[in-house]
Amino acid sequence: MTTPIWMNGPRAQSAATPAAMLRQLLPLLASLLLAGCATPGPAHLYTVAPRAPEIRDRALDGRDVARDVPSFLEPGDTVTGFAYDPFTDHFFLRLAPGNQIRVVDRPARAIKRAFTIDPSPGPGGDLALNPRDGHLFLLDATRAELVETSRLGAIIGRIPLQGVATPPLGVAFDARQDSLLVLLEDGLTLHRFSLTGLNTGKFQLARHVRAAIAFDSDARELYAPLADADAEIGVFDEQGQLMRTLPAPDTPTFLDVGPHAFLRVF
Repeated sequence: MTTPIWMNGPRAQSAATPAAMLRQLLPLLASLLLAGCATPGPAHLYTVAPRAPEIRDRALDGRDVARDVPSFLEPGDTVTGFAYDPFTDHFFLRLAPGNQIRVVDRPARAIKRAFTIDPSPGPGGDLALNPRDGHLFLLDATRAELVETSRLGAIIGRIPLQGVATPPLGVAFDARQDSLLVLLEDGLTLHRFSLTGLNTGKFQLARHVRAAIAFDSDARELYAPLADADAEIGVFDEQGQLMRTLPAPDTPTFLDVGPHAFLRVF
């Protein structure tokens, strides 16, 4: 059997190491998982209050026993944004004062890492995550823009939100359509944006919601704490109709939704 040319030489041998091969496969694995080729478990709802000692975790089908995870908040810490990465099985907590991100490993129930976003993207606000590349999208409470960073907090750039004049209240990521859902300051109107900030549509919710949203890309449902009801989370379809409500363990609350990681690589 003839050895392919690309496998000859020290560079090729280095490129063929298991670690290098895994790095090359990661984008493909992420795409396969998000495309539905893997079979993840049931969707889970994750919630955390601004100063709660734990992140609450429960399966939405009611079959799994809830497994709360420590938030590792220190005295003076306040959660201002929250996201879950189903690819790495990590929680991302945006903390004030400052703009620190604390990453918590869900299965290990331990801090994975922490970093400060510098330069600061502005006052704290909601947070969303793209599981395909790990990029974070943060609200700036003073501008109608999103700040995009890498998984480790390096600022990639700002995304002006076309047609939006005031700072939004919430942001969520739609992994199926590779787009962003943004809740406007009225707590009712949601716009959909491309990753460059192009406004591609909007819809109105049937009930006012608070400043945190999450989107289930598989079920095509939006989750948000209801503003006119204590300790309730509304589940809305893509037309904004209220489908059902769920009890919220804390009020106010930050939340995200998604299956536990099928494959962990970080």
